[in-house]
Amino acid sequence: MNPGQRSSWWSQVELGPPDPILGITEAFKRDSNPKKINLGAGAYRDDNGKPYVLSCVKKASDIIKSENMDKEYAGIAGIPDFTSAAAELAFDADNDIQRNGLNATVQSISGTGALTIGAAFLRKFFPYNKTVYLPSPTWGNHVPLFKFAGLETKHYRYYDQKTCGFDAEGALADLKMMPERSIVLLHACAHNPTGVDPKPEQWHEISQVVKERKLFPFFDMAYQGFASGDINKDAYAVRYFIKDNHQMAVAQSFAKNMGLYGERCGAFSMVCESAEEAKIVESQLKIVIRPMYSNPPINGARIAYLILKRPELRKEWLVEVKGMADRIISMRDRLKTNLEKEGSSHDWSHITNQIGMFCYTGLAAEQCERLKKEFSVYLTKDGRISIAGVTSQNVEYLAHAIHQVSK
Repeated sequence: MNPGQRSSWWSQVELGPPDPILGITEAFKRDSNPKKINLGAGAYRDDNGKPYVLSCVKKASDIIKSENMDKEYAGIAGIPDFTSAAAELAFDADNDIQRNGLNATVQSISGTGALTIGAAFLRKFFPYNKTVYLPSPTWGNHVPLFKFAGLETKHYRYYDQKTCGFDAEGALADLKMMPERSIVLLHACAHNPTGVDPKPEQWHEISQVVKERKLFPFFDMAYQGFASGDINKDAYAVRYFIKDNHQMAVAQSFAKNMGLYGERCGAFSMVCESAEEAKIVESQLKIVIRPMYSNPPINGARIAYLILKRPELRKEWLVEVKGMADRIISMRDRLKTNLEKEGSSHDWSHITNQIGMFCYTGLAAEQCERLKKEFSVYLTKDGRISIAGVTSQNVEYLAHAIHQVSK
């Protein structure tokens, strides 16, 4: 290097690996096959494969515009009306948590932001084992998110590859072996990526073991209403744990159930022992948030608040979110039916037993590769598909393709 010549500050930085989901989308875009199907993306699509904006969201946006709302900063904790409505959605309209001031709830940048706030708070204040136990498998962002916050991550058994269902025996055994006062992450409903959820009685068993081992439960609730079409059914686990007197953390997202993906609307709640403790926790949550992003975006929170609190919009939303869930459930049924019509000898009942946007098909990596190369069907190599990418126009072709690589 010549004297005076500048060297790069970043010559030692290695090229990072591409995001696996974005890589699938890019390969899909390059494919010229008119029958190509993208089953990788994690966003709802209508039966024509197009993004869907809920009617109630459009109406709420019109109200915001008509009322000439300002663009001032929200507080560090977000818009109070929104955080109250979000907590009410999670805990139920008539809940003792809010009535007694036991929750510290702050607005977040969708579900990822809620998890990040919670992780940062736990890293700073959780007084015991700073290890988060995650189901195996879990959402791809969980491990890097918690590790980035400075927490250790380990796994507990969750998915049974033989049945393509919930490994209740393995999960309970692993929970019983966790060191006391550890953190355990639980998917409230529509487990991502498997679509496999515990039954109510299994949640009861999990709650009991969590209590016996003095574990701290951290719920990730990204699909309330979007999983079954029933906001109360999908919140069963969270509400049962509250009924069972757990203190816990809850991360909420409004991306899927209101289609507010790019609005980045979410909430983080800590359920505490007393109202005084909740106020102290909220004060420290604000201190965690302030250097992160100062305060959250306002538009999505305003939309969500209007939908949750205006009776006519809420009624419309409940119909629309059920419509989205019902389409997903319908596509699961039609995919299973068409696989049977193809003459497949496999048991595909797990397709309809699983719930939510994602399905673990049980296909092996080499079968997934064949689907891509021979049929232009794009999915992750672990066999996970987004049911949102299945439509009445492509479901027969998809079933034929899956049968060809699995027979």
